[in-house]
Amino acid sequence: MQMLMPEPQIFVERTLALIKPDVVDKEEEIEDAILRSGFLIVQKRKLQLSPEQCSNFYAEQYGKMFFPNLTAYMSSGPLVAMVLARRNAVSYWKELLGPSNSIKARRTHPHSLRAIYGTDELRNALHGSLNIFSAEREIRFMFPEVILEPVPAGQRARDYLNLYVNPTLLAGLTALCKEKPADPM
Repeated sequence: MQMLMPEPQIFVERTLALIKPDVVDKEEEIEDAILRSGFLIVQKRKLQLSPEQCSNFYAEQYGKMFFPNLTAYMSSGPLVAMVLARRNAVSYWKELLGPSNSIKARRTHPHSLRAIYGTDELRNALHGSLNIFSAEREIRFMFPEVILEPVPAGQRARDYLNLYVNPTLLAGLTALCKEKPADPM
């Protein structure tokens, strides 16, 4: 009797991580902590935002008392934007970050990244998306060329492979067989 196994599925979620201007010099240390926590850094870029770009990025904070200071701080120097991926990326990243107020983080989550690298509530060293929807919006903002699509599974994955991947592989392998190079690599 053959035992039926469920088809494996890939559960990958993406989130945005920003290393803020005052801790860009700690980029390697922070990336090491990210990788040790089971994240994959899918994309990364260093950039400097204008105050207008910062205003657009933090649009949901508009009108709050700290908004002008936030945009000035975030545009004060280069920052590092990364797309992180893993299962439940948004929640794991928020957990690794700790509370947004670095002073509070040092009391309640002393091993969190904001407790280690942050200074206060504004200069909290790192940014993380609040949820999957804001992660998608923020990733599109920082990486406008990226295409965010759900990872296909099951029949959709087989259809994609049959339509796009298999014909290309077949053509390439057929050409390779006809040529019979001494070193195919």
